[in-house]
Amino acid sequence: MENATTVSEFILMGLSDLPTVRFSLFIVVLLIYLFTLVGNGTILLGIGADSHLHNPMYFFLSNLSLLDIFCPTVTVPNMLVNLLSESNTISFAGCVLQLHFLVGLAGTEVFLLAAMAYDRFVAICNPLRYTVIMSKKLCLQMTAGTWITGFFNSLLHTVMTFTLPFCKSNRVNQYYCDIPPVMALSCASTYVAEMVVLIVGGILGVGAFLVTLVSYIHIISTILRIRSTQGKRKAFSTCASHLIVVCLFNGSITFTYIRPSSSHHPDRDRLVSMLYGVITPMLNPLIYSLRNKEVKGALKRMIVHKCLKRERVA
Repeated sequence: MENATTVSEFILMGLSDLPTVRFSLFIVVLLIYLFTLVGNGTILLGIGADSHLHNPMYFFLSNLSLLDIFCPTVTVPNMLVNLLSESNTISFAGCVLQLHFLVGLAGTEVFLLAAMAYDRFVAICNPLRYTVIMSKKLCLQMTAGTWITGFFNSLLHTVMTFTLPFCKSNRVNQYYCDIPPVMALSCASTYVAEMVVLIVGGILGVGAFLVTLVSYIHIISTILRIRSTQGKRKAFSTCASHLIVVCLFNGSITFTYIRPSSSHHPDRDRLVSMLYGVITPMLNPLIYSLRNKEVKGALKRMIVHKCLKRERVA
């Protein structure tokens, strides 16, 4: 503690061992990021422009698209700058903000996916009472709860992480600031901070997982009782898309945070963080929304309406 020094900036080492492929990696990451912005932005436009999609399912979908825009925006632009400039530095305040918003947005998405599972449970298991149960007020409360819980959880971990003294090094073994690699730089015991991540994150994560699990147990049992083959296929298609997103995102988040520091491996952790921080936000529109006939129909109607409007103006 006596030898602790004040750290004014951190060096992000996640990409420093890839000097020969920096430009190629820059192009790939930039294209993925642009595709993520365009894909999720298009879904937001389509849902907002079509009044038929102003219901709970698409309200939650629009929040998912927002999260999939915000989450990579926290890390990818800085990553692209570092790939071009080869500086790899981030200020102390910038590191604090990056970690806080990344963990907050990731946590919010975990809880939002659980809320979406409950919404599908009500829609499939209680279709006649769906509009009564999933009222506008409840949807707003659930969505607000996911954002508040996600960022309150993030604030706790951010404070626990950055009140630690840093004297070993300022080299973060990741391409962005995250809890495990930043904690690894502390010269004091990180036991309490790690236990907070494991216990609080575990309780909240297990809670969200149980909501999703119980919802899908009821959903699957209800689908199996549907006599119509077409009805089964339609219900299963929607649920399968959601389950793929849940498995991809929750699996990578759990692997990153809900395990002891002794099991962390820098190269493997970088690949997993790339999965939930960059790849999954790009895949979500393809897996979940752009396969949806109603969303595609809304986008087609929006495009046709704009084309007709231009022709009238011309």
